[in-house]
Amino acid sequence: MFRSFFFAFGFILSANATEPVLKGWQPEVRRIEIQSSVDQSLQPALTWSPASKETQPLLVGLHTWSGDYTQASNGRSYAQWCMDRGWHFIYPHFRGPNRTPESMGSDLAVQDIVDAVEQMKKTQRVDTNRIYLIGVSGGGHMAMLMAGRHPEIWAGVSAWCGISDIAAWHNEHLTDGTPDNYARNIEQALGGRPTAERLEDARKRSPLTHLAQARNVPLDINHGIHDGRVGSVPFRHGLFAFNKVATEPLAPTEISAYYESQQRPSNWTAPDADALYVGLPLKKPGMSAELAHQPVSKPVLFRKVSGNARITLFDGGHEILYAPALNWLALQRKGQAAVWQISNPLPVGPEADTQSGL
Repeated sequence: MFRSFFFAFGFILSANATEPVLKGWQPEVRRIEIQSSVDQSLQPALTWSPASKETQPLLVGLHTWSGDYTQASNGRSYAQWCMDRGWHFIYPHFRGPNRTPESMGSDLAVQDIVDAVEQMKKTQRVDTNRIYLIGVSGGGHMAMLMAGRHPEIWAGVSAWCGISDIAAWHNEHLTDGTPDNYARNIEQALGGRPTAERLEDARKRSPLTHLAQARNVPLDINHGIHDGRVGSVPFRHGLFAFNKVATEPLAPTEISAYYESQQRPSNWTAPDADALYVGLPLKKPGMSAELAHQPVSKPVLFRKVSGNARITLFDGGHEILYAPALNWLALQRKGQAAVWQISNPLPVGPEADTQSGL
């Protein structure tokens, strides 16, 4: 069995030409290993690159809270977009499911994503003005965290239904003081409940602590209005995250009232319609032609732009809408003001309707 190794600046890339394709992924996607610049461990990732000799954008996709680098449910859609557009793609492990001290936004997990970007820059022709980051749920948490921890990397960050405050989310997953699975995951990562001496660690792993550093990064935060009821992350997490990058923040009392009532405060401006949030066709494999042509309607219910940041609440749950997410990213350039108007949206791949889950 043939295996090749490339050594560059402390990174190790391994690729097996006969390695079986991971279940659910496109045959062209390959597994690599990247040596951590912190603990020198070999960290896996999935990747694809075009044959083009010209520089191309790089999309970094992030797995969800309970997932890892093999999770195809979201990653396959990110990869397909890159294949269709000729972009580079990488899907890092960043220490896997969020239930160990090394995961859940730790310094190691953060550096793993930086290392993955550096590996692609060293081994592929990457347009460094077009490096994008995308994630939903636990991936949304990490996308927002990376926007704040390493704003110098990103041309655009698209975060969907992400956890913005670890301690608050732990509290939201207690029933009469008893932790559910997600609260237990947090305790496993922190070594106990996020109180007393562990509270600072929880804060460090929370996007709210770092997002003020992301004010120059085009950042698109999206959250379904039913999340927290049908889904595990109350949509107020998205609103509070937006406040950290906004020059005109939303009133915290009105955020809380919005979540409790699901009724937009009367003094918040009604949004314009966005065609990319409605009329999205369902295209799941095996679906009947009749059902496949029925549109997915997730209209925008609230939207606010402040500087390079935008918050969108849509009529949905704990999910990502790939068409608006990926088309928005494609317009962004590093060091330039965020572009919000999408005039000529590109089609998404056959798997890219919506995907939810932690």
